[in-house]
Amino acid sequence: MPRTIDPVRHEARRMVIIDAALTRFAEDGFDRATTAAICRTARIGSGTFFHYFPTKLDVLLAILELGTTETGNWFAAQRGRADPGGVLADYVVHAATEFADPRVAGFVKAVGAVMNDEQVAAALARDDAALHDGLLPWVEAAQAAGEVRVDVPAARLCAWVLVVLDGFVGRLAGESGFTAAAEQDMLLDTVQRLLSAGSPAAR
Repeated sequence: MPRTIDPVRHEARRMVIIDAALTRFAEDGFDRATTAAICRTARIGSGTFFHYFPTKLDVLLAILELGTTETGNWFAAQRGRADPGGVLADYVVHAATEFADPRVAGFVKAVGAVMNDEQVAAALARDDAALHDGLLPWVEAAQAAGEVRVDVPAARLCAWVLVVLDGFVGRLAGESGFTAAAEQDMLLDTVQRLLSAGSPAAR
């Protein structure tokens, strides 16, 4: 008789592997991170790892997909709010808080090493689209409410917010001493200035 699978336990074990892989990718890089090292960090056997993920690339993709899902969930949780400008500000704080994970810089470098892989490129594109699609209705609502600049189309503003966030993450990965915790206020100020500069209220 087939063994019954406890979905809660199954997902919990999967998340343990994902977290361990994130640590190994961040500290060792993608090429040097091994499934054996991930298993040691997760305190599991190799059979358990391969039950969930055929390769270490698959677990890296799972990390990216998890981030995309969490972005969608964050914006879904904001539905019904009547302060679109506040939602935009809160998202920047939320992103900066996530960036404060000390593993982020190393993981970004690890992903950069395999960005030419078609699956990785597609996962990154989905993540970018999820963030853009999450931001867009709030930028549009903030424009309608006169809370942000209206001289630039909402889609273009979203694209520039992504430029700022991507640049911030790139700096975390590329510059020693540049930390999310120390620079969070500057990040928020930069996005606020981007959104408000040129609007009638800012003149």
